[in-house]
Amino acid sequence: MKGLRLIKKIAQNKQGRIGLIILLVLVVIAVFAPVIAPFDPYDVTMRDAKGLAPGRSHLLGTTITTGQDVFSMLIYGTRVSLGIGIITGIAISILGSLLGVAAGYLGRAADMIIMRIVDVMLVIPTLPLTILITNIFGKSYVVIVLVFVLFGWPGLARTVRSQVLQMKNADYVKAAELSGTKKGYIMLKHILPGVSHLVVMSTALTSAGIMIAEAGLSFLGLGNPTMISWGKMLSEAQSSGAVLFGQWWMIVAPGIGIFLSVYSFMRIGFAIEEVLNPKMHGQGGAKNLWKHMNGTYLDEVFDTMEEPCRMQSK
Repeated sequence: MKGLRLIKKIAQNKQGRIGLIILLVLVVIAVFAPVIAPFDPYDVTMRDAKGLAPGRSHLLGTTITTGQDVFSMLIYGTRVSLGIGIITGIAISILGSLLGVAAGYLGRAADMIIMRIVDVMLVIPTLPLTILITNIFGKSYVVIVLVFVLFGWPGLARTVRSQVLQMKNADYVKAAELSGTKKGYIMLKHILPGVSHLVVMSTALTSAGIMIAEAGLSFLGLGNPTMISWGKMLSEAQSSGAVLFGQWWMIVAPGIGIFLSVYSFMRIGFAIEEVLNPKMHGQGGAKNLWKHMNGTYLDEVFDTMEEPCRMQSK
């Protein structure tokens, strides 16, 4: 019931309504991809002449190297790109929030260990390590999701910890402690709901960042070569010389898909901030959280690295 009320409030928010509509359309496309797509891009028998221009039979033409229908690839690519973004965003939010709550509430040894791990994770050059991990364990999307989760949780954990440090001295928390309630129960039932707005907002914004990161990795050739994603489409367009041959549709189509999905998640994230934390309305809190959680990884993916300490100083 709480989830339905939250969705209703987001829908009543202007930017949240726009984000939900776009996301709903993308989800429908992903679920009914076999019905919507005119061709199966995985079926080698459904390929046509290579490098065809957009027309009636192929709305966005065909690829230069394999003759696959670009529109069908775009539809099927929605499944992979959107699925990775949502699954990874949820996993990062769960792991980051639990560790952040544990560090902030338990304090002492738990806080020191978790925060030292966070400090180390934030200074690790993630792109070279990602390349190494995918070369060792393979380029399956399971490995890629695990890599995203491994490097994605520290920012949220630090943000949640700072909120928990303020909440742990609240009267209702002290009352629960004096009544003999176990610490695990207090963290899950009293502390975690207090930072739920950060967790929900993090899921939306992190999903957007992960979709960009996945597209960047696939463009660099680190994605799963057997699956079709929007990043893989961009990589294939670049490697086949789509720009050189003037086949703009191979680049524009997946680019629009990435833009719309990221835009929808960001609109939803900002709407969640306004709904669950009205005090932060107009203060750019979501934008600051977005930059803090995802800036380092995405900058490295696109070879524009920033030092974590420089981001913290901002």
